[in-house]
Amino acid sequence: MNTEEAGAPHRIAVSATGPLAAFNRAGILTAADVHVARRLGALGGEPDEAVQLAVALVVRSVRHGSVVLDLATAAATTSPDDEDDGEESPGPLVVLDWPDPAEWIRRCAASPLTTGPLRMTGSRLWLSRYWEQEQAVAAELLLRAASRPDDLDEPVLAAGLTRLFDEKQYGDQQLAAAVCALSRVGVLAGGPGTGKTTTVSRLLALLREQHPEYRIALAAPTGKAAARLHEAVRSSAADLPTADQARLGDDLRATTLHRLLGWRPDARSRFRHDRNNRLPYEVVIVDESSMVSLTLMARLLEALRPATRLILIGDPDQLASVEAGAVLGDLVDRTRLGRRTPNFTAALARVLPSSDTADAPVTVVDTPTARFRNGVSTLLATRRFAAGGDIAALAGAIRDGEADRAVAVLRSASDVVEFVELADEERAGPEQVEAVRAEVRSVAAEVMAAAAAGDGVGALAGLERHRLLCTHRRGPRGVQLWSDLAAGWIFEDHPVVPRGDGRYAGEPLLVTTNDYESGLYNGDTGVVVQAGDGSLLAVFGRGGDPIPVPLARLGAVRPLYAMTVHRSQGSQFDRVSVLLPAAASSLCTRETLYTAVTRAREHVRVIGSEEALRTAITRPAARATGLRERLMG
Repeated sequence: MNTEEAGAPHRIAVSATGPLAAFNRAGILTAADVHVARRLGALGGEPDEAVQLAVALVVRSVRHGSVVLDLATAAATTSPDDEDDGEESPGPLVVLDWPDPAEWIRRCAASPLTTGPLRMTGSRLWLSRYWEQEQAVAAELLLRAASRPDDLDEPVLAAGLTRLFDEKQYGDQQLAAAVCALSRVGVLAGGPGTGKTTTVSRLLALLREQHPEYRIALAAPTGKAAARLHEAVRSSAADLPTADQARLGDDLRATTLHRLLGWRPDARSRFRHDRNNRLPYEVVIVDESSMVSLTLMARLLEALRPATRLILIGDPDQLASVEAGAVLGDLVDRTRLGRRTPNFTAALARVLPSSDTADAPVTVVDTPTARFRNGVSTLLATRRFAAGGDIAALAGAIRDGEADRAVAVLRSASDVVEFVELADEERAGPEQVEAVRAEVRSVAAEVMAAAAAGDGVGALAGLERHRLLCTHRRGPRGVQLWSDLAAGWIFEDHPVVPRGDGRYAGEPLLVTTNDYESGLYNGDTGVVVQAGDGSLLAVFGRGGDPIPVPLARLGAVRPLYAMTVHRSQGSQFDRVSVLLPAAASSLCTRETLYTAVTRAREHVRVIGSEEALRTAITRPAARATGLRERLMG
């Protein structure tokens, strides 16, 4: 018999017994969690069912993005999940009998597994792989942060900061650039439109002013984010003085982290560049760092030369990586708790413009638009959003957990933000979907007209006008259903006869796995267009001219009519429609809603119940890690 029961809402391990079976059938554990726990128990000589349950729950935690499981609070923090099949969980099917925490901790601590595949400290349990990676990441970051770079002339840096930043208008960015310039590991945090990329382009000009020979790498976790980083740096560099533009030159190209480290077809998490083959760069910039997993960060840090500057850019309030860890969030939180190093503050004061005319040492403090702690700076002033900042106001309310303020913004009858109420148990009817349908049809008309004319640039631009975002893959609020709806609306206006391979001019595409041979990466988006000879080919946006790819060379792609919020990270669209999950869904979190809302430049439409909206805003995603404490020593 198959290990999965057909039609079951969760995968069932039919041969499981005892607590593993009960937790599996309740929707807490999947069959894979159970099989790993039983296998490790057999290999490690551990027959204790309570210990095997703990192992399965640790595996489950990693699947959910957490690195560690606290046995003392596991019963209170664990609930049936819906990430695996994308549908909303109906809740536990049985009453679970959780082990007594004290006795459970004692039995796990005495297990031979905790000296092999597991590690345990107090009541917390790790898989050894992630324990070791946390140790490595913390050790590397603390070692690099222990000493400041000595390669910059401070008076020259001070003059450059004055030249490149208007202190009154861009004092926050000036402070952030100084923080990163004086740090071996710099973190530049902030929400959309706070000027992170502008700050970085000027920072690079400052570094190249004193060291024209410095090799600089720009990278991001996804191809889409890398393309946006490249375009953003190139665009912001155009505003620099001519001499500083020349310093940046034409050699700055952004790539994915996997390609930067050197993808190996024979290894999933190992790369050509490692501790024995370091990256040949003096400066490495990583954008969208909130999406970088613990494993990938460990691989990056071990591949850096000791003197290399690492600058991590990102928004810690966005969704974290789909894999385990929340490194950027841990770094930013650590600095909120930590204390400033006196010698760092003194160096910072010497290079900021206000110190030039002071007879006494200047004390650098947080400002209304920026805050810093040693090598971490956070930009707070938003400059991107249109129409008086309604999107910024909504995003700020969500980020701060203020549900009343967010609801008030959505109900303000603004032309920029819109709330379409839909009860959790209600399927969207004609009234609720009319605005979305009109949006989808309008964008499709633009895309298909450009594609038929062979205009790849126009087709890709049209594709970015509007995006339909879902939290689930399946179910009444999922990508699958809403993709089918959107396709039906489009074909009503534009009947098409697909070719034998199912493709047609104007079909939007989403890459779902990395394809290193064709240069396409998970999350890249493209459009099928008609070539001059009447044949079809796909074009993908990657900054600059579209990348043409013959249809025969396409790897794993699917039609793009809707996408998950997770896949939308690193992207921006003119207009966004967000489908909230039910309030009971484990995906109904603050980070999910914040990430979705901040994908929009001009208009946000939120569809769902007020209960779900309030629940999301007041429920931060729970990711358990031990990195924060390790960084605090």
